[in-house]
Amino acid sequence: MPGFELFGPEERKEINDVMETGILMRYGFDGPRKGIWKSKELEAELCKRLDCGYAQLVSSGTAANTTALAALGIGAGDEVILPVFTFVASFESVLTVGAVPVFVDVDETLTLDPAAVRRAITPRTKCIMPVHMCGAMADMDALMAICKEHNLLLMEDACQSFGGRYKGKYLGTIGHAGTFSFDFVKIVTCAEGGAVVTNSEDVYTKLDGYSDHGHDHKGVDRGADLHPFIGYNYRISELHSAIGLAQVRKLDQFLAIQKKNYQQLKSILSTLPEVTFRTILDPEGNICTFLDWFLPTEEATRALLAELRQQGILAGNMYWYEHNWHYIRKWDHLKNATALGKLTDAQQKALLSLDKADFSASDRIMSRCISTSIGLLWTEEQTKEKGEKIVAAIRKVLSKEKAHA
Repeated sequence: MPGFELFGPEERKEINDVMETGILMRYGFDGPRKGIWKSKELEAELCKRLDCGYAQLVSSGTAANTTALAALGIGAGDEVILPVFTFVASFESVLTVGAVPVFVDVDETLTLDPAAVRRAITPRTKCIMPVHMCGAMADMDALMAICKEHNLLLMEDACQSFGGRYKGKYLGTIGHAGTFSFDFVKIVTCAEGGAVVTNSEDVYTKLDGYSDHGHDHKGVDRGADLHPFIGYNYRISELHSAIGLAQVRKLDQFLAIQKKNYQQLKSILSTLPEVTFRTILDPEGNICTFLDWFLPTEEATRALLAELRQQGILAGNMYWYEHNWHYIRKWDHLKNATALGKLTDAQQKALLSLDKADFSASDRIMSRCISTSIGLLWTEEQTKEKGEKIVAAIRKVLSKEKAHA
């Protein structure tokens, strides 16, 4: 799954370019850097790769989400609709800009259920924030139609789906802005880093300034920059950009391997009629970082996890339902509104109401879901062995269930 599995001479070359100049900061020091601008180069590479107008690198996917929301003008009192299955950074970013996260159910795409989104819209709704989880896409046609109907912004959290597509368009480039994470376990890594992309020059100008203390970056003297608005320090370093530059250029290689291993594993699990799979709206656009599949019941799923653990083959099989980073069921700190700084009254009220919210529709899906991460270094023999062991464990669990029925 992650690009670090194939870290090699390409990354070392880009890093050494930076180390030879000693200029690790992405801005300024024009003379000593001797024409080495890895962040600028990576931003240009992202625009070319994703066929979009503008890209702004930042220090993380979390910083990307926060910067994007701020650049879109989302702030205090605004409501942002997002899914109950996501990474905690999604709601952290909403809270950081002073807005209120409004959580809604997912469907078997493991992304926003458009019907649930419609039910959640209020006069305070400002933005819909689909999260393209585990390498595959939300129903962008339905969500864009809702945004158009209600005059809402659409901000794509594509942090887990760099390189994914929906009907020919790259995820992250369809809405008003889109975000990516390049942390250590993403398909493309900078070690730590992220990016925001947009086709709006106005939004880009705000992204550029907001991520660097509000600097307008006009002219050649950084010390003389003006500050049209308040910003923060979400800068990426040249070293991180150097790694990312090499990784982005290897993306097609990563995707080809990942899709091959994904299809082989899926074929093996497909031999069991009791196993069903996540709805993928555009199979060609899936980057295949995970194979997401379901058993008929929560009981069978939990029994299988216990069996996989007993056999020592649980690693790489994610059960998000019990995961305190990715599913609302375990976000106690959020439901208790536990924050170091004071939340707004609207934020606190919304968070404290989550404990009584009904997400049973999502529970019925997530409690039966296992996501198997796809390795880039697997051989065909290893993939076959992994799949056959999982199938054997499923058969064992299901046969026990039938015996006790």
